[in-house]
Amino acid sequence: MDLALLHRLTTGEGWGLLQSLPPYEPGSELSLQQRLRDAGFEADLVAAAVNQTRLRAKAEAKFGPFAQGMVFTSDGLEQATRLEVAAQHADRFRAAGIHTVYDLGCGIGADAMAMAGLDLRVRAIDADEVTAAIAAVNLRHWPDCTAIPGRAEEFTPPAGEGARGVGAWLDPARRTPGVADITGRTRRVFSLDAISPSWAHVQEVARALPATGAKLSPAFPHGALPRGAEAQWTSYDGEVLECAVWWGPLVHHPGRTAAVLSRGASPVVVTEGQAEDTPPVGSLADVGTWLYEPDRAVLRAGLVGAVAAATGGAELDAGVGYVSASRSEEVPFARRYAVLEAMPFNVKALRGWLRDHGVDRLTVKKRGVSLDADQLRRQLRLPPRGKTEAVVVITRVRSQQVVLVVQPS
Repeated sequence: MDLALLHRLTTGEGWGLLQSLPPYEPGSELSLQQRLRDAGFEADLVAAAVNQTRLRAKAEAKFGPFAQGMVFTSDGLEQATRLEVAAQHADRFRAAGIHTVYDLGCGIGADAMAMAGLDLRVRAIDADEVTAAIAAVNLRHWPDCTAIPGRAEEFTPPAGEGARGVGAWLDPARRTPGVADITGRTRRVFSLDAISPSWAHVQEVARALPATGAKLSPAFPHGALPRGAEAQWTSYDGEVLECAVWWGPLVHHPGRTAAVLSRGASPVVVTEGQAEDTPPVGSLADVGTWLYEPDRAVLRAGLVGAVAAATGGAELDAGVGYVSASRSEEVPFARRYAVLEAMPFNVKALRGWLRDHGVDRLTVKKRGVSLDADQLRRQLRLPPRGKTEAVVVITRVRSQQVVLVVQPS
């Protein structure tokens, strides 16, 4: 979609057409487009409007009912910050007394909208002029907020008194323009050297404007965190979405933190101060009656020690993430399992245990081992369409492969 088509779609006849379309139904696009063309609408406008209904339907998972008033591109939607996470970003700025945020690399405007919704004034830019124009459409309800084309590298931070109450938010591009993967989506990049603007430039902005935050990949390396800054890994319903780095007055807890967000629940934040450095389990015989699986944001942040501290337990082996304990505790940032059996990993022995206990349906979890879960299921030769389910965890204790049969609690 070019600027001219976007303008036609979001004004006058085009906007009326878009708002009048029925909810998206897969498989109905061709017949709907034909009816609209027969009614006198131009083909390119019809195609753009119908595509927006498809994207809006997909966007409801991220934006809820707000999606029906927004405009998207496929890449922009995929890269946009989820509404609940964007609200957490915006609240950081508001709590720090920030009144104006420069959103550098705003995409379709998800974070900018969340900030505007908290009465922050947003000055957003994006290097792609169509994307910037889409962000402007999505910000239309807040007249004091703007989105224009521009490069983050060309942004000049305000200085002196002009910087008081002003912050910056950067979302560096983590995709290679014009290069698609096998699914047709723009190919991702994972190196800090490959993002745009560069990690070095992000830090330059933070030095010039202390109230700065940046949205980065969950693969952000711990060693790259600047002194005094905070890196927060955020998950939503168990999926790690980002690592946001915060500077200056936006820092809540210097160092590594994890934010665990779940639908309908208050956010839970885990900090380095909650973590204990305890030695791993000594042997298979020392495995306790309970197993805890930390939330993935906690794992990414390297804060498994917080689960050990909360349960009085210990990690099964260095780096595997699973925590064994003899106590049953409600831990809001970990899932709890009752341990039914712990044994050295052996396919024949496991097959016999499952047969003896009438298990004919299996969920396989693994961490810290090289194992093909589908091949294991074939080797276990479980009856098809079973009704009695077990969960097995293949991992390590003292560098030896073990299997734990567990039950969610």
